[in-house]
Amino acid sequence: MNQPAHGLGSLIALLESRSLLRSVLPAGSTPPAVVPIAAVAHDSRRVRPGTLFVAVVGQHSDGHLHAPAAVAAGAPAIIGERAVPNVPVPQLLVSASRPALATAAAWVNDFPSHRLGVVGITGTDGKTTTAHLVRRMLDACDLPSGLVGTIEVVAGGRSLTDTGRATTPEAPELQGHLAAMLDAGDRFAVLESTSHGLAQDRAVEVAYDVAVLTNIGHEHLEFHRTHEAYRAAKRRLFQLLAVSDANPEKGWGKTAVVNRDDRWADEFVATAKASGAEILTYGTDPDGMTEIRARAVHEGPARLSIAVETPRWSDRVTLRLAGRFNVENALAAIGVGEALDLDPERMRAALREVEAVPGRMERVDQGQPFRVIVDYAHTPGALAKVLDGLAPLAAAGGGGLIAVFGSAGDRDVLKRPMMGRIAGERCRLVVLTDEDPRSEDPEAILDQIAVGAEGAGRRRDHDLLLIPDRAVAIERALDLARPGDVVLLAGKGHERTIEMGGGSLAWDEVAAARRALEGLGYAGEAGPAADR
Repeated sequence: MNQPAHGLGSLIALLESRSLLRSVLPAGSTPPAVVPIAAVAHDSRRVRPGTLFVAVVGQHSDGHLHAPAAVAAGAPAIIGERAVPNVPVPQLLVSASRPALATAAAWVNDFPSHRLGVVGITGTDGKTTTAHLVRRMLDACDLPSGLVGTIEVVAGGRSLTDTGRATTPEAPELQGHLAAMLDAGDRFAVLESTSHGLAQDRAVEVAYDVAVLTNIGHEHLEFHRTHEAYRAAKRRLFQLLAVSDANPEKGWGKTAVVNRDDRWADEFVATAKASGAEILTYGTDPDGMTEIRARAVHEGPARLSIAVETPRWSDRVTLRLAGRFNVENALAAIGVGEALDLDPERMRAALREVEAVPGRMERVDQGQPFRVIVDYAHTPGALAKVLDGLAPLAAAGGGGLIAVFGSAGDRDVLKRPMMGRIAGERCRLVVLTDEDPRSEDPEAILDQIAVGAEGAGRRRDHDLLLIPDRAVAIERALDLARPGDVVLLAGKGHERTIEMGGGSLAWDEVAAARRALEGLGYAGEAGPAADR
């Protein structure tokens, strides 16, 4: 999107209003107000003439060291936390570069979130499914919406390519996506809001209207270090309900939608109340003290039927989604609908039409006598929920559970034995394999997961297999599957690469499963799914 050039003077005033600006260098020699800015970047490789460069100190590099290269590429000014010597452009020194980057990115895009309704969804698991349910409901209520999420970015009903793997992108990309939605005629933006993105102030200038908590589990401690810091990052979304500028023309206030079933719910409710937001809680306890509850649930192999009660209506909601854990995702989406006063019948109709989200409980059926399910579950809580949801299906078919999964390298180490134990306690066969080893030794990662599985009674080379090559691991698991078994391929879901130490390996989990089934002689067309 092409933006008109903005004068640097208005940005200086804006940074001052946010209590970020410390000084402007050089003083007086170059009037900063006349410097035109057409774009904002924190990566010097993305700087073009007219691009304001923001020097950010990251985990692996210091943007101040790349400021001269940005100026050489055409940056007419720099924002940084310290002065950069020998650069012939104005420098705005700020107390913190990351919030300044977010402010500048929103400013250069004319603050698009102030003219969009914005729904932010955070939590360890369930963000993607909940976001897709919310977007479908908004569209059904004549409120076209864009999406920024794990699977894709959508603006004006069109999927944007080359979005990377960061669910919450850096502020320049995020604000650019919001501007693209506005230009394309969207009325709403649905944003998966991650702990990384919130902790790094990527969304600090997003005017959220509804904030949703799905759940809090065990994830990303390699970044946050403690669970308390992880929760604090998630709570930032609810704090942003207070600091974002509310546009009275939007027609609604600020609302927090919180999962009352989660053990940390009270923390988020308290934060939301301190932000002045209205509170809507949801839960699966039919007698729980929640505004939105599931009175009863009927679960079939390929659908859910939920008796839902809200302050406005009570009726049955049907979803073409497998897995009892999707009840909470549906209730979260309904909570958004209640916050925005959407038409109940249109909401229910939209939820009925949603089919499986790619890589979320996605079935692979080529006529084999056992079930194969692909799911993104990559945390202890998600893996437990998926396996517990699939156990009745396996039992009904007279089989057991087989899990194929790994754990990402350069990420949370503590969760590895936890996931091993979860699988070992529930599965007759556990196959450990690569997820995204990155710079770590793949076999060392599998050994760490195996400790938990062995603690649950699994034995190596018997009912616990360690096979780093994911394609081979899937082939082996399917070869060992018996009639009635349910084989879960977990951890990759929709992702299209495996991140190795030497670079990215192209990957498609569903395609790999199909190839393995074909190799076993199952190449027939999938039959009609039961209970559709």
